Amino acid sequence: MHRRDFVRGAVVAAAGSTLRPRSGPPTVRLDALAYRSRRRLTPTPFGRVAHVEHGRGPAALFIHGYPLNGFQWRGALERLADVRRCLAPDLLGLGYSEAEPALDLTADTQAAMLAAWLDALGVDAVDVVANDSGGAVAQLLTARHPARVRSLLLTNCDVHVNSPPAALRPAIAQARAGAFARDFLAPQLADPRRARTPQGLGGLAYTDPTHFTDECVSYYLAPLLATPERRAAAERYLTAFEPNPLPAIEPLLRRTTVPARMLWGTGDALFGVEWAYWLDRTLPSSRGVRLVEGAKLFFPEELPHVIAEEARRLWS
Repeated sequence: MHRRDFVRGAVVAAAGSTLRPRSGPPTVRLDALAYRSRRRLTPTPFGRVAHVEHGRGPAALFIHGYPLNGFQWRGALERLADVRRCLAPDLLGLGYSEAEPALDLTADTQAAMLAAWLDALGVDAVDVVANDSGGAVAQLLTARHPARVRSLLLTNCDVHVNSPPAALRPAIAQARAGAFARDFLAPQLADPRRARTPQGLGGLAYTDPTHFTDECVSYYLAPLLATPERRAAAERYLTAFEPNPLPAIEPLLRRTTVPARMLWGTGDALFGVEWAYWLDRTLPSSRGVRLVEGAKLFFPEELPHVIAEEARRLWS
C-alpha cells in the first residue's frame, strides 16, 4: 500500500469515529414551499444572486449543476445544518438569480461572482460541495481564490479536458440555434411525465426518474422559461461551456493544499469514473475516491445522506 493511500484511509477512519452523522430524520424539511420562503436576493456587481441559507457554524457552499438550481441541495442542507451555515446559491443564468444583461455566463464568471457574493455576505472561507458544471466552477474558485476554500467535495462533474463532455455537444449546438429551451426544456415543464421518460431529464440524469417529481420539474424549469430573456440566459449558460477553461488551471490545482474528496456515481454517461481518479492524482491533498454504484449525474439530490456522510468526514 502506498503511504498516500494509507494516510487517506487513516483520515477517513478517524473521521468516522469523531464526527458521526446525526441519527434520525432531519428536523426541518425543505420542500419547495419552505425552500422558496427562505430564498433571498443579494446584490453583487454581476447581478442579484438568489440563494438559500440554512444552519449555523462555519460556512459551506453548495454549487449546483445545469439546468438545476440550489434546490438540488435541499436534502444535504437539512442534514448538515447542525454543523455548517449552508449556503446554496443559484448560478447566473439559472434558477432565480438575476444576471446583468449581456453578462457572459462562463464558469470563470460564475467563480468570480461567487467570490463577490461571499464578500457581500461577509464570508471569508467556505467548504465547497459541487456537482456537474458546478464542479467546474468549484475548481476555478479553488484555483483563482485558494484562500476562500477550506475543503472540496466533488461529485460527477466537468474535469480537465472533459469539459464539456462530448455527449453534451448536440445540446450546446441546439442552444446556439436558440432551440434548446423550446424543444427540450419547455415540453417537460408542460407535461412533467415527459421529464421522467428515458429521453427526459429524469431518465437521463437521475438514477430513479421518479425522483424528478412534478415539484422538482416546476422549481427547476419554470424560472428558466418564464420570459424570453430567461430562456436566452439558460441557453447562454450552456453555450458558455466552450471554450474550456479547465486545462489552463491544472498547474494551480497541482499546487493547491485544499483537502479534497471525490464522490462519484458509476452510472453517469457524461463524467466517467476515470475523471474522479484524475482529480485524485492531481490534487495533492486528495482524500481519495468513493464510488456510488449505478448512480447517475444528479445522485446528490437523490442520496443526500451520502453527501452529508462524506461532507462530515471531510470536514473533520
